[in-house]
Amino acid sequence: MALNIIFMGTPNFAVPILKKLKESQHNIVAVYTQPPKKKNRGQKINFTPIHIFSNQNKIKIRSPDKLDSEEEFQLIKKLNPDVVIVVAYGKMIPIKFLNIKNIKFINIHASLLPKWRGAAPIQRAIMNQDNETGISLMKITSELDAGPVMMKSKINISKKTNFEELSEKLSNLGAEIILKGLDLIEKDKANFVKQNDQEATYAKKINKIEGKINWTDQADKVIAKINALNPNPGSWFNYSGTRLKIIKAKEITANDEPGKIINSNFTISCSKNAIQILKLQKEGKKIMSVEDYLKGNNIKVGSNVS
Repeated sequence: MALNIIFMGTPNFAVPILKKLKESQHNIVAVYTQPPKKKNRGQKINFTPIHIFSNQNKIKIRSPDKLDSEEEFQLIKKLNPDVVIVVAYGKMIPIKFLNIKNIKFINIHASLLPKWRGAAPIQRAIMNQDNETGISLMKITSELDAGPVMMKSKINISKKTNFEELSEKLSNLGAEIILKGLDLIEKDKANFVKQNDQEATYAKKINKIEGKINWTDQADKVIAKINALNPNPGSWFNYSGTRLKIIKAKEITANDEPGKIINSNFTISCSKNAIQILKLQKEGKKIMSVEDYLKGNNIKVGSNVS
């Protein structure tokens, strides 16, 4: 038996999951996504990835500025879905929505709950140098990411894994387990297990200033930040009056004053070991290899960055 589904999501992360649902036997009655934003002083309107996918696949789209309205409340009741699936939507689901009878509100969260509740679980897992993360399928409650969990699936994190790579893997993993979860819901075999709140950690939203590299950190921590914040907002430092964003780097065994350029390959010392920059981006310019950067820019070995 097919289930009627409302899908709520916004970024690229949510697209493979919506695609998998669209290809299944289930019926998507509507998609909710964040409203389009104007860019470049109103010259261009940017639609969300979910909006674009839904439009291409002729799925009914809702993008209200405010979800908590009587209009949306009555519409969801009228659509009468069996399940509302939320994936990085970007808005809290109002309590009165959650209390509508016979509708299950399910969230696909990119961590192994109760670890990394909140807005930036993928970035925080990488920055924390976790060895694993995963996807949790949970029932939405009024408290952020604290609802009982139905299913989990794990994935390993290597020291080379960056945000884009891990996000794609987790999105595909979420697309796999949502169909298994819906099958259990359909058969009334879903078992929701309460989270242990004492084990909860929180993945607060990434602040742009966090991207500034602290050279008194150890090299492995700096590399983890570079990987976690790639591509946005990015990890950056200042050198000779210019902001440089590091796209890719590797750890080198070396010891010197933190923040000092220690060789002509643009290797910079940290409190323990150093990082050799492999790819970077000058402010307002394209990403380039460090070799190409050095062809047109001089660096002074022994000088300091900030």
